[in-house]
Amino acid sequence: MDSGVKREVLVRRVLAGAVVGCFVLGGVLVAMPDGDRPPPPSPGPVARAATAVGSGAPASLPDLVALISDREAHLRTHPGDVRSWAELGTAYVERGRRTAEPKFYPKADAALRTSLKGRPKGNTEALRGMAALADARHDFRAARGWGEAAVAASPKRWSGYAALIDAYRGLGDYKGARRVLAKLVELPSGSGSGGASGSGASGGRPGAQVSVRAGLVYRDRGWREDSAAALSDAAALAAAPAERADCLVRVGESAWERGEAAESLRAFEAALRADPGEHAARAGQGRALAALGRDSEALLAYQSALAKQPLPRYALELGELYESLGLGGAARAQYDVLRARVREGDAAGVNEELVLGLFEADHGDAGGAVRRLRGEWARHPSAAVADALGWALHRDGKDKEALGFATRATDRVRGGGARVALYSFHRGVIARGLGDDSGARRHLGEALRISPVFSPLLVPVALRALEELGEAEPRPAGALR
Repeated sequence: MDSGVKREVLVRRVLAGAVVGCFVLGGVLVAMPDGDRPPPPSPGPVARAATAVGSGAPASLPDLVALISDREAHLRTHPGDVRSWAELGTAYVERGRRTAEPKFYPKADAALRTSLKGRPKGNTEALRGMAALADARHDFRAARGWGEAAVAASPKRWSGYAALIDAYRGLGDYKGARRVLAKLVELPSGSGSGGASGSGASGGRPGAQVSVRAGLVYRDRGWREDSAAALSDAAALAAAPAERADCLVRVGESAWERGEAAESLRAFEAALRADPGEHAARAGQGRALAALGRDSEALLAYQSALAKQPLPRYALELGELYESLGLGGAARAQYDVLRARVREGDAAGVNEELVLGLFEADHGDAGGAVRRLRGEWARHPSAAVADALGWALHRDGKDKEALGFATRATDRVRGGGARVALYSFHRGVIARGLGDDSGARRHLGEALRISPVFSPLLVPVALRALEELGEAEPRPAGALR
């Protein structure tokens, strides 16, 4: 067994042991008498949000609004408080992420830079906030730089590692993400986040956010069962409703990627019960309901998600659902929403080239999509970008070059290995365009085996292609038209 595999096994064992330890510790605490002391008062919204922001965990939108208002008022009379500037900036990042309102990102940038100007060295809170901001803007090179600086400033504080893992994943450096995860779970006891509690922030044991990152790293490695287990552990460890809801969304997305629409729907519904403001769960509901053939409910779920968290990718998914139902006018309206949201994000420094490239390849200017995605590949050579660029090249009539990128996205190389149905579908169609019927059958069949419900628009295309190639796949009951 080589050293890399040994380290990966160690990471999984440490995480599993940490979860068991949490339950054992919980049992001990329940058994201890508390005398007659009254329980401590529950923290208010400002304290709850400050705890979440300090530990890198999600916070509820009402709590974030309260924290931002509190810190803005405080800084009007205490403009030299660098820690409050860092808290305010990171709270702006989280509010922008939860609402998909990019106007909060320039505010975050200004607040975090004010904090860094006041304390240029050792300002871990502001450095971590800048890494989170760059991740939210999909500027993963900048996120890596800020994340590495945060870890270097406080190498024993786990909260700096999460944004760095996100940055490595966005860059397509999956081995780098695995190395950071291994360092994270090996931190000694007491490596908290600097005053935040819950979420594993105090003490050395991994908490919910660490288990989330483990689940994502395992997903990129192709370890689907390990990924699902780590994400379920994260939901069990979550300390607050907003964090639990966020973890349950990850559980639902994992089930969706495996083609388990009913399980995915249950996770998204549980997320909304934990936090009705978790709008990503609404979009997830739409995805799952469409796969289950519940089209009217799916449309309502997507419309609700877009009303509260208008991400361009949700507009693309809803547009394609309308298109699959033969509602071309409604689809075009959503594509107009997508373009408008991308322009608004671009003005605030948000990079949406990936989703815009995918959209243009299928519904607009394929040549323009190629140009956009070549630039994105130069910045962020991830599997997702390789897939999108390969598909855009195919749509632009360049199948030979397209196959190279499609192969990068689907082959188990460079430390990656996620199994994504859309990537296999794209590779199958490209193979067919090159006259490779055997490869087309193999990859189109793989797409449907990974997830028979991966797209309401593309699954019927895959089925028809396989029929024409002489290898029909069974039609998933209740899911496809």
